[in-house]
Parts: sequence; C-alpha cells; structure tokens
Amino acid sequence: MTTAFDTVSAARKPSPVEPLPHQILAVLGQHRMATTSQMHELLRPGAARQTVSAPLNKLRRDGLVDYAVLPQSNRSRAWYLTGDGARLTKDFPALRGRPPYPISSATAASLKTPHTLTVLRSHLAFVTDARRRGDEHGHLDWTPEVAHPLNDGERIIADAVMHYTLVACSERTKLRAFVEVDRTTMGSERLASKLIEYARLWSYEPQLIGRPRSRQPAAPGPVWLRWYPVFPRVLFVLTGASRYVLDNRISDLKAMVAEHLLVGTLARQVPMGAAVLEDLEEHGPASGVWVPLAGGEPRPWTEL
Repeated sequence: MTTAFDTVSAARKPSPVEPLPHQILAVLGQHRMATTSQMHELLRPGAARQTVSAPLNKLRRDGLVDYAVLPQSNRSRAWYLTGDGARLTKDFPALRGRPPYPISSATAASLKTPHTLTVLRSHLAFVTDARRRGDEHGHLDWTPEVAHPLNDGERIIADAVMHYTLVACSERTKLRAFVEVDRTTMGSERLASKLIEYARLWSYEPQLIGRPRSRQPAAPGPVWLRWYPVFPRVLFVLTGASRYVLDNRISDLKAMVAEHLLVGTLARQVPMGAAVLEDLEEHGPASGVWVPLAGGEPRPWTEL
C-alpha cells in the first residue's frame, strides 16, 4: 500500500515541480494552518476543488495532517500538521531553519485559527495580484512569525516577512516587507507601538560581549543586515472593524511616525504604509489603497 511517506519522500528522479502532497505539507509547515479553499487558491487555482481535497484526505489517513472545523462556516476545515507531519517536513529544503510547531489537537488549533488564517488571507491577496501582473510571489514567499533580536534580550516578531519580485519587461526588482496583520483585537496605541519596535530593529547594532564599551571595535553594522540587503518595507494590513475604526487606527499609526523621533527617522529611510484587507482583496495590493504613514496620498505598496 502506498503511503504519503512514499509519495513525498521516495521519488526516484529529481523533478523541478514537487508533487502536490509535498506542496500541501510544505504550505502547512510554512503557514501553520490553512483552509481547504486557501490551499486550493495557493496551489491549484482554477482546478477542481477535489484536486486538493483528495490528497488532503489521504494525508490525514496517513496521520500527517488533521483539521479543525471552523465555527459558523458550513463545516469548513482548517488543516494543520500532526507531530508526524511536522517531523517529516522539518528537513524539506524550503523549510530548513523553520521551527516546527505541530498542533496537538483540534482544540489547540481553534485557538490559533482566527489570526493565522487572516494572515494567510493577506498573503493570498498578494499571490492573486502577482499572478495577474506576471510578478513572482508564490506560496513559500511569505513566512509567518519571523523573530529578530533587539537589544536588552528582547525580540520583535513580525506577523510575516514577504518576498516579492516585480517583473517588468526584462527587469526584475526584488522587494521585501515586514507585514503586520491587525484584526482590531488590541488597543490602537499598542498597535502603533509596533512601529517603535521596528525602529529599534532598524537602529540596533549589537555590542561585543566581554569588553568595556569604550574599547570595543566598530560594530559591523545593524543586526538586520544578517538577513536583508536593505531594510524591508513595513506594511500594516487592518481588518475586523468598521471603516471608521480602521481609519482611526491608521491615523494613530501616522501620528506615531510624526511624534516619535526614532520612528520618524525610520520613515524617512524605509517605505511604510497601511491598508484595509478587504480593499486588498477587492482591488489588489498594487492598486492605490495604501496610506503612506509618513504622509501623502494613497498609492500602491510598491510606490510607498
């Protein structure tokens, strides 16, 4: 009897295209959780729904994935890796270095579902737009829950880091962004304070340990240079409230830029913007729906 382990791990000949079960496991390893329809849109848009649901069900029978039923959703399923699935995927090339976080039960999954699936909704808006435009942005070009160190032993955890390649004629322009997805579950001031954390990351240069500060050689540069050639854009995606409330939260983000010295300095060097998720889904991220946090008229995220 052929199992998912055979399908995923025992291919005899290299192929430039991973088999669909492998892609499904990689999506769940990368994004932690996804609904059937989200994986369908990510991996096989335009194909019959059964194209994705059939291998999902087989992976479940093999004990590699499981699901939680979403409330008030006509029994829609949110899929996640089991312990066996997480162990299998940790050595996938695309997931090396990505800590596995197997979800132990449907109850545990339900606690993570709202935010995780909303972050993935944001990713899908960019994926759909990239396909339409002929740009490069696929299912593994969006990494949720990325941590970076700050001084004093603290960390900043971005909801996602996005990699996106603009394609125009023969030119390819690589863009990166830290993405914060706000479901209006925290206070507006706490949301705006996330900008201070990004400003601290931008300015943080680690000191050598064990020497008096005055005798230390010049630091090699900001810590973020370990991962990025330029500091990524900072994008806020908001949802979960009325337009009036969301507009006020965007205004508070702009106020933080205007009032905080370090954040204002960051904003003069790094593009930063905010948009409403429903606008991204309706019009596409490349439309003029992004409010520049440093001031100005709404524009595409690539022109912030």
